[in-house]
Amino acid sequence: MRDIAVIGVGYVGLVTGACFADLGNRVVCLDINEEKIKGLKQGIMPIYEPGLEELVTRNVRAGRLTFTTSYTEALREAEFAFIAVGTPEGVDGEADLRYVRMAAQSIANVLDHPLIIVNKSTVPVGTGDWVADIVRAHMTNEVPFSVVSCPEFLREGSAISDFMHPSRVVLGSVDRKAAEQVAQLHLPLRTTIMITDLRTAEMVKYASNAFLAARISFINEIANICEALGADVKEVATGMGYDPRIGPAFLDAGIGYGGSCFPKDVKALAHMASTHGRHPQLLHAVIEINNDQRRQVVWKLHEILGNLQDKTVGLLGLAFKPNTDDMREAPSITIARYLLAEGAQVRAYDPVAMENGARELPEVQMMPDPYTLSEGCDALVVVTEWNEFKNLDLTRIREAMRQPVLVDGRNIYDPAIAQAMGFIYRGVGRGYNGEGPHKKA
Repeated sequence: MRDIAVIGVGYVGLVTGACFADLGNRVVCLDINEEKIKGLKQGIMPIYEPGLEELVTRNVRAGRLTFTTSYTEALREAEFAFIAVGTPEGVDGEADLRYVRMAAQSIANVLDHPLIIVNKSTVPVGTGDWVADIVRAHMTNEVPFSVVSCPEFLREGSAISDFMHPSRVVLGSVDRKAAEQVAQLHLPLRTTIMITDLRTAEMVKYASNAFLAARISFINEIANICEALGADVKEVATGMGYDPRIGPAFLDAGIGYGGSCFPKDVKALAHMASTHGRHPQLLHAVIEINNDQRRQVVWKLHEILGNLQDKTVGLLGLAFKPNTDDMREAPSITIARYLLAEGAQVRAYDPVAMENGARELPEVQMMPDPYTLSEGCDALVVVTEWNEFKNLDLTRIREAMRQPVLVDGRNIYDPAIAQAMGFIYRGVGRGYNGEGPHKKA
């Protein structure tokens, strides 16, 4: 059993703290947001993540997991302090490190015993050295400490499983002994542990996310070509995925990536490259293609409906992906704003993100279920691929609509079946209909 402090109770911090507690450690989770900590002490989760409430409750009851707003309390017995605060996008695409700075200074102000500081937040290359400089500059006692980078690879919606069954753990430090102690914390996970230097570990995170984002933008580029030539991108992706050099992961064409990681990490990496004299052409193309996928939805609606003024469009899904309520960089936000700017009336339904969606899009009418959403609509747009949407009664949906237009932004429906049911269907890259490449599906 080790004593761990986790600073920040967002998606990464709360999952990290709860999982380390479940592995038998004593964990104190700290956040300066008093409302979040008050809620957690009452069993109220600040985020939606499948299984998280049960995990937190179990470990609080076992006495292994506690919450505080006090750095003194959090660090009193801590051997490790994980910094897991937000690093939002800055004005020019760079990562905003104000919360990391605040955490490092606050640690330094109360540090009175040896400590290993672990950067869990996604931070620009060189941040580990910068954090060490901040701690040294603000510490009131001459106490030995080390900084280790341990980038997170958690996917919202499956974060607990990703923590407990990781593909790898990457650690970086100038202090090999400190990195090995952090490695000991992760041994129960029985996975590959890579120990390298600070900057390389920080770069692994950005390179990984940028590569995955590039795969998504690549298949979306192929999807747009498929539409023009009359091919089916789902079949194309399947054929590509059989090649072991390529594999099937992240080859689902759609309306692009969103969330808290891919958009800001690709921009941050491009910013780092540009400010160091490099020209990240591929990264800029990845961003541009992703932005175009949202515009494609509006273009398809224009193609079918013409002027969108006073047309009613329903959005099936708000969250950037299923099994989360996260609206950060969600495609639904951009699509809704495009539609509103065109004079359309926009409605939406999401199984868990309605509250966050209402705050982000106050002009959009939130509906209680998909069937109420569809009543009187001129078009429906599938934005988030929730399983609930894959099993809807499409006949009931079509009969409730004013015009049976279905833009399937996640390719969850079979085009032939949707068309046979009377829908005017548009998927993403679903060009082939058996009658030649130039006839629209």
